[in-house]
Amino acid sequence: MRKFVRLAAGTGVLALTLSMAATASYAGGHKVTQPTLTGWAALPAGTFVPGSEPSGALATGNLNGFTAPFADQPVQGFSGIVDNGDGTFDVLSDNGYGNQANSGDFLLRIQKLAPVFRTGKVDVLGGVTLTDPDGKVSWKLTREDRVLTGADFDPESIQRVADGSYWIGDEFGPYLLHFDRAGRLLDAPVPLDGVIAPETAARTGATATARSSKGFEGLAQSPDGRYLYGLLEGNVTGDPAGALRLNEFDLREKAYTGKRWTYQLDNPDFAIGDAIAVSRGRFLVIERDGGQGATAVVKKIYLAEAQTDGTLRKTLVADLMNIANPRRLGGFGTTFTFPFQTIEDVVILDDHTIAVLNDNNFPFSTGRSATAADNNEWITIALPQSLRADKRLLK
Repeated sequence: MRKFVRLAAGTGVLALTLSMAATASYAGGHKVTQPTLTGWAALPAGTFVPGSEPSGALATGNLNGFTAPFADQPVQGFSGIVDNGDGTFDVLSDNGYGNQANSGDFLLRIQKLAPVFRTGKVDVLGGVTLTDPDGKVSWKLTREDRVLTGADFDPESIQRVADGSYWIGDEFGPYLLHFDRAGRLLDAPVPLDGVIAPETAARTGATATARSSKGFEGLAQSPDGRYLYGLLEGNVTGDPAGALRLNEFDLREKAYTGKRWTYQLDNPDFAIGDAIAVSRGRFLVIERDGGQGATAVVKKIYLAEAQTDGTLRKTLVADLMNIANPRRLGGFGTTFTFPFQTIEDVVILDDHTIAVLNDNNFPFSTGRSATAADNNEWITIALPQSLRADKRLLK
């Protein structure tokens, strides 16, 4: 397949941009010369949706101080984020308890949250549960009432478009899923040609071409709102090791355009945690190893810029294991680390500030303590260089 960068309309020139401008950023009134922590808040691991349904009946293994089943649905596992522009955020919960087989009683949900950095807490303001009332999914769902569960889909990335509806990237297809603002599925799940996860292969009899849990981990939206860009977390059979496909999807046509770029992992054993747009042809990508706590080494955010040869050129934006913390926010030392196995959310707050959240894989991840389930932490980072983000992508 010929891979190329989309031409800027009416110009005939490639829509590439230069690396980030070396402008100053400020934190607490002081110029920063390296990525610096400016805010820290945490949602306790044991946070549940009041009056919801029991969950976790099939969760086994070390639950790190919790006992299953749980009386309610946990507010956990953040795998995608949308900025509402008013201090609140829509945050996508992950698919449940680690796999399709044990997550049939976990209800897929978009949570509405607000970090309060003054107190170090995160307020839970509600949310919507994802459903398929009109039968857009053609195969049998887990529940007869068509409420979607972690045995049906594995949602890992999210974008809200101009009409207020959401597009969500799934890993079990992998599929793109389109929901209205109330969480109702609007269209049939959209597959990606040539990419078949084991979960779909088991249901259809097709041959899997991707590994489990390696579907759409990142989903970016073009500044003009016309296109989505879905970044796979893992390799497709036959591709070079560590070369991840970024596919363009036309929202008007509700179809893939056939245009594709390649993001090369630093190590084939690494994974991406999120991908969002900065401007045309430029993306922020979280890249990580599989370690946590003492074994966490590589947790980075790159600026990835589309090249004419179909690759994405990477420039380091922040090393999440080496963030300056002169104010000792969160009770941590002057060097802050984010030592979580899965870090799956990044959002641009302004040209010099990003927010990053972890997925705590409730109750299994133990990045802060070997004996306690991780909280969902929410941090903001001032950058020493301007992202030069397209203003249409900022709230």
